[in-house]
Amino acid sequence: MSTPIADYAALGDGRTVALVSRSGSVDWLCLPDLDSPACFAALLGTPDHGRWLLGVRGATQVSRRYVGDSFVLETTYRTAGGVARALDWMPTRDGRADISRKIEVLEGAVTVEHELVVRFDYGAVEPWVTSDGQVLRAVAGPDSLTLRADRLPQHPRGPRHRHADTFVLHAGETFEATCTWTPSWEPVPPALPGRGPEATRVDWERWTSGLAVGERHREPVVRSLLALRLLTHSLTGGIAAAATTSLPELPGGARNWDYRFCWLRDAALAVTALARAGAVDEARKWRDWLVRALAGRPADMQIMYALDGSRDDKLVERVREHLPGWEGSAPVRTGNGAVRQVQHDALGEVLCALDVAAHAGLPRSATSWAVERALVNDLVHRWRQPDHGIWEVRGPVQHFVQSKVMAWAAFDRAVRAVEEHGQDMTGHERDLELWRRCRAEVRAEVLERGWSDGLGSFVQHYGADHVDASLLSLLRVGFLPPEDPRAVGTVRRVQRDLSTPSGFVRRYATDLTDDGLPGGEGTFVACTFWLVEALCAIGALDEAEALFERALEACNDVGLMAEEYDPDARAQLGNTPQALSHLALVGAAQALDAAHERRAC
Repeated sequence: MSTPIADYAALGDGRTVALVSRSGSVDWLCLPDLDSPACFAALLGTPDHGRWLLGVRGATQVSRRYVGDSFVLETTYRTAGGVARALDWMPTRDGRADISRKIEVLEGAVTVEHELVVRFDYGAVEPWVTSDGQVLRAVAGPDSLTLRADRLPQHPRGPRHRHADTFVLHAGETFEATCTWTPSWEPVPPALPGRGPEATRVDWERWTSGLAVGERHREPVVRSLLALRLLTHSLTGGIAAAATTSLPELPGGARNWDYRFCWLRDAALAVTALARAGAVDEARKWRDWLVRALAGRPADMQIMYALDGSRDDKLVERVREHLPGWEGSAPVRTGNGAVRQVQHDALGEVLCALDVAAHAGLPRSATSWAVERALVNDLVHRWRQPDHGIWEVRGPVQHFVQSKVMAWAAFDRAVRAVEEHGQDMTGHERDLELWRRCRAEVRAEVLERGWSDGLGSFVQHYGADHVDASLLSLLRVGFLPPEDPRAVGTVRRVQRDLSTPSGFVRRYATDLTDDGLPGGEGTFVACTFWLVEALCAIGALDEAEALFERALEACNDVGLMAEEYDPDARAQLGNTPQALSHLALVGAAQALDAAHERRAC
């Protein structure tokens, strides 16, 4: 049986993310970058696919927390014979790829279990392991992983080639270990300098100290902003949609995708949340990433890129047949075939994010404005075409209403960049008039073809008679004022048709939407928080506050959320930690704070 998704906490160093279970097993780690192949892949298979276990045998009680506003994980194990505290962290800003671990016995004595199973290339490649008595080094192809520890695990035993050790620690005794990735052609890396967990904690908390966060929901908001920074590549500025691949939207199902890449939409929404909280530096890094990634012909714009901005082999969708999947949920995929899809909403989200960043104090650069202008001019010729939509359906393309609304938002924000922010249009005056005309045309078409008198709501796509939770974005981007009856009707129809008895919201009805995929899925965490934001907009503050508190149930014990949630089983589903879930929580909390301020006036 697979470890529940909610049992995983995350560690990160600004380039990659590790997932650690409550038992102390690192079951997922891609090195050196988040979109690199995994060297520990037990998350999607068994321990034989790679893991690093450092835990306490016979624990009767396990509790854990992050130390302050950081990703230093503290886990306390209680056994019949003693109490031990474990610290796990990934050092930041040291130019290395390390994961460090420490166990300290606080009371009595405990039995420590230590096991290292390295399997490169997503668990497919068993390395050659050597030891000089000071370190263990695993090497295969371009990769090497070096273990330094106070006590090295024993030689491989049995046919599975695991390095394992069991020993007793008494009160006051400690055990420390570090794994370091390096290219295989480089020499064994030196031991880490004396930067312990405290330095890593200080680095994270230095960042959070500069955030503008209200007190009403501070704890989940700060943790969500931290999760967004965790998913941001510190060197390139690319923001991953999630830290994992192929965690299913329904146990045993086939809706299993690789989210370790930078989607323009998801990253833009993350930048919006970060910029509104004062994290302008992350917005600047992503804007610069965007300019590099989109360099070239506007018509060649993709909906996603690798974290370094490349359009390379990493994005090609492959099935990893050797991995059985979490809870047998196959296939396990790396890469994502949606990279070739057409999704007209992406550019709208990008321009909305840049608009928010400008209001937060990050003016557009001459280069970024030139890129924006070229992309908007390209959209002029494409917005009337059908697309795959925000949910990346693998069925037939449609005229999705949310895609049209976001095309409207792209034209609107481009016009406002000139009218409100003074962007230079010298020599391009005709473009501005064209954008204004397209903005009006999109709006008129959506009001005519996207509305259903019978439902009293906008619909998922032209000609449909059902809704989609992405329609809630109409209010967020200002397509309609919140007091407009059509806006209110859409919010209430989404709430009525897509909410479960628990209040959690599905993104759409899978039996009414031809998404080209079999099976169902759980409720979509982001959609639930979007409904909170929409309820705030139409003045239903008490409803919104109650739903927000209920939606926090989707967080695990350390405040992380996956893509989806099963409220009946109280189980997380889908990839984790998920940027869209966390940025939606931040947006909902910001909307609640603003609504409370309006009520107080």
